[in-house]
Amino acid sequence: MRALALDAPVGPVHRSAMRANYRLQRLFVDTPLFVGATVETDRAQANYLLNVLRMKEGAELLVFNGRDGEWRALLEPNGKRAATLRATTLERPQPDAADLVYAFAPLKTGRLDYMVQKAVEMGAGVLQPVITQNTQQPRLNMAKVQANALEAAEQCGVLALPDCRDPVRFEAFLEGWDTDRALIFCDEDHETDNPLEKLKPLRGRPLGLLIGPEGGFSDAERARLRSLPFVTAIPLGPRILRADTAAVAALAVVQATAGDW
Repeated sequence: MRALALDAPVGPVHRSAMRANYRLQRLFVDTPLFVGATVETDRAQANYLLNVLRMKEGAELLVFNGRDGEWRALLEPNGKRAATLRATTLERPQPDAADLVYAFAPLKTGRLDYMVQKAVEMGAGVLQPVITQNTQQPRLNMAKVQANALEAAEQCGVLALPDCRDPVRFEAFLEGWDTDRALIFCDEDHETDNPLEKLKPLRGRPLGLLIGPEGGFSDAERARLRSLPFVTAIPLGPRILRADTAAVAALAVVQATAGDW
């Protein structure tokens, strides 16, 4: 996975608040990180750093592995096709993993990529595909899901990588749900266009969000969800939204009203 260039944030970055450093490239590495740790880049990473970005010996970048926090590292080229990174100082300590469980019916390629990336950016700690009656993509390339999640983490300063779980059938998903965790689902047939009053009582509780497929939940699935005491149904306004748009809208309203915003 290559490092991604980041746009500079509006206003100053306050290091005391442990905000991400947007001036440096970020790179995920699957290697333990500590003072003096060395990381051998793979060929794609080395090519991007040395030949695309044209970074020189001694250039600084940020590395993270999802376990040991974020570290400044120095680049040590080994020719044009290999490089070593040497960790120098801890930039940000490892935070707790995000607690939001994001469950979704797989979408077509492209829309699914977008949805996974946005879910990670907006604080999903678990990505759980759910196969519903109207799911159009029951076969899912989990390696691609993980790659999109990692790319979003690299680009947006996320340190705790999401747990990308294997797809489960709708009934198995509900049967295995931790009933202490509230499950929110977007119900286009719900009787109100205002989700805020439904979500406010959930603040402070562990949360899950379930987004349906492009064809919506079936009547039987909707009735099953509504019958469960740990489930809260919310609408997303008077408009018909595509599933990937609904995902972003739902994540925003849930995080702002009952989540960690």
